[in-house]
Amino acid sequence: MCGIQIEVENDHILSIRGDEKDPFSRGYICPKAVALQDIQEDPDRLKHPVRRTKDGWQKISWDDAFDETAERVREIQKQHGNNSVGMYIGNPTVHNYGSLLFGLPFVRSLKTRNRFSATSVDQLPHHLVAYWMFGHQLLFPIPDIDRTKFLVIMGANPLVSNGSMMTAPDIRKRLEAIRQRGGTIHVIDPRHTETAAIADRHHFIRPGTDALLLLAILHTIFAENLTRPGKLGEILDGMEELQQLVSAFSPEVAADIAGIHANEIRGLARDFSAAPSAVWYGRMGVSTQEFGALTQWLIHVVNIVTGNLDQPGGAMFTKPAVDILTSGSLVSKGHYARAFSRVRKLPEFGGEFPAAIMAEEILTEGPDQIKALITSAGNPVLSTPNGKQLEQALAALEFMVSIDFYINETTRHAKIILPPTSALEHENYDLAFHLLAIRNTAKYSPALFEPADGTKHEWEIFLELQKRMEAKPFTYWMMKRLGPKGILSLGLRFGPYGSGWNLLSNGLTLNQLKREVHGVDLGPLQSCLPVRLFTPDKRIRLAPKQLIGDIARLNDKLLAGETRANGDLLLIGRRQIRSNNSWMHNSYRMIKGKHSCTLLINPTDATAREIANGERVHLKSRVGSIEVVVEISTEMMPGVVSLPHGWGHNRKGIQLKTASQHPGASINDITDDRRIDLLSGNAAFNGVSVTLSKN
Repeated sequence: MCGIQIEVENDHILSIRGDEKDPFSRGYICPKAVALQDIQEDPDRLKHPVRRTKDGWQKISWDDAFDETAERVREIQKQHGNNSVGMYIGNPTVHNYGSLLFGLPFVRSLKTRNRFSATSVDQLPHHLVAYWMFGHQLLFPIPDIDRTKFLVIMGANPLVSNGSMMTAPDIRKRLEAIRQRGGTIHVIDPRHTETAAIADRHHFIRPGTDALLLLAILHTIFAENLTRPGKLGEILDGMEELQQLVSAFSPEVAADIAGIHANEIRGLARDFSAAPSAVWYGRMGVSTQEFGALTQWLIHVVNIVTGNLDQPGGAMFTKPAVDILTSGSLVSKGHYARAFSRVRKLPEFGGEFPAAIMAEEILTEGPDQIKALITSAGNPVLSTPNGKQLEQALAALEFMVSIDFYINETTRHAKIILPPTSALEHENYDLAFHLLAIRNTAKYSPALFEPADGTKHEWEIFLELQKRMEAKPFTYWMMKRLGPKGILSLGLRFGPYGSGWNLLSNGLTLNQLKREVHGVDLGPLQSCLPVRLFTPDKRIRLAPKQLIGDIARLNDKLLAGETRANGDLLLIGRRQIRSNNSWMHNSYRMIKGKHSCTLLINPTDATAREIANGERVHLKSRVGSIEVVVEISTEMMPGVVSLPHGWGHNRKGIQLKTASQHPGASINDITDDRRIDLLSGNAAFNGVSVTLSKN
């Protein structure tokens, strides 16, 4: 979403810098943008299909690769049923609008229910709660941080992630601006993060207890008559039920378990309620825990009952130029529990099962056992829980194909790899992150380089595979003729700023957007309720029965004192500005310098275990053990340790020269596939019980 300027000479990149004329990012640039050059020029990047043989990887033609893939998938489905084929879609897909537009139709053509994605190891609670409360899985309230006077950041580190589910370039300046206009920032996190360092207050919290803290916040708000939902009061269902629910969760009940004093909880509730505008924001840390859905729901509830939903400076909804929410053919409103997984009987959401169950669905024999797997733009061996078990499962498959331009920890198990073009070789319009932006903006970026001879875009790969999976020649012809650009043009024309059928209107079009090379600013977020709601009666479900029912599970686990099941420390992950994803580790500029794959531990915990700074130790959980380097730091809450994700490049067979020289250790070799948020199915990476032992 950040505007960048790239200087090129003879097809060689001379420089990459921020675009100062971009109305949204205003010249800001992060390391990922600079690393685009390294990916573009990476000698390890595949540019043609390859087949794995006993003698190594062999180059094959696109037609042979497509034909063999389709033939093997059809054979396996004919022998074992449609559900014997699984599909996993990784995180980078959301950054490629061609892949988004053409990937889903291909997945549907497989006619399998065994669909997985990075959503359930990242933000699935956001989707589930939005579906139950607002009627659509993508109707997310976005913090209006440019106008707020009081911001609470819970389980998020936007100084490193730039917001993630809150698209906000140059977040440091935006946060500093809150304080400059007299506002206040609180950070709630088991680690004193980079964001906490510039906040007014930081509160340590024991991992996995965020929902309990929020219940205590709501208890205070109701007990002290601080509720003021304003105009939303007329469209809220469940206020009385909610008030009765939170009455049992006083700050005293939460204090000892969460690790935050009761007076601090009451003070935060009062200050938040009294602020002229305020917004509570929770992200990765609160989604990837055993009560992720409860926590995300309660965050929305706090914003709603204090009158900070759909108000400037609060949590608001975007009005994107291409409104994918109203395009049912691209994404559905959502559905829940229409089917249940074969082994663990977990519910689907939006047609997907939790990624945490992939390995068991491959390894457990029986009808509908996954025999073949297709992965796209993902590395689940490093990004899903219990990666070593998933490795064993991938090795047991009858067939696997990967759409990826690297031979990495996951794709090394594939029989065929289909490499797409790079980000600089195809045009871009960000369908997803305009939906999450703190301002309404639009920007189209043309391809910088012509694709190398014989290469294909992801959308072309998906379309060719779909053509072979289902005989629909007219659909193939029409979609190939339209391409992503044609669909985008229609989306803009019939979007909220477009001209529709009126060809004489001055509405926003693709041609106009092409001329606006720096992008266009469409204004701040605007109040839009109840019109924007997708519930049948245009009302907000404040107390969905599924979420109310999940409180019993929280009572059983947290109030019973079960916070450390198998060890004496609790493990959490962390983001790093130069290491957000595993595929960035093959860029030397991203991993050079001080070794960053370290285990942060509080000095008290290190002293008690006689562990010195820089010492190598074994970190063990229920599922395995890894060797890590210790970094003693007061950043950590006592009793909590932190390891970054995306590392572990020490597997045999990967062809990532730079990454292999800086392997680190994979946190997901010890995260537990059995620990999930039972309601949403999201992996519970945070709060894993671990022990430390010296070598």
